[in-house]
Amino acid sequence: MVRESRDRTYIRRDIMLTLSEYGELNLTKLISYCGLNMKIHKGILDDMEQKGLLSSTKEPWGSRAIIKYKLTQKGSDFYKTILEPYENMFPRGGKRQ
Repeated sequence: MVRESRDRTYIRRDIMLTLSEYGELNLTKLISYCGLNMKIHKGILDDMEQKGLLSSTKEPWGSRAIIKYKLTQKGSDFYKTILEPYENMFPRGGKRQ
């Protein structure tokens, strides 16, 4: 059985698309909505934040803190000018949309 996995480009696109739809999401919801694994894919979020595509804030929640992510203007521009045309040119599964 062949196991398919998403290319990191599509993972980033899914993260940006999800945040553009919802505005701001906590880490758990973002990971869940994108169908990702927190342990495996948290590094992608950290990298995107370091590059200025996402921003995060920590909010206290009882004795813990919740991390919330949102798309920056730079991330929105990158999504619209690079990732959206990329997926149109190279659609997932080889299918044209």
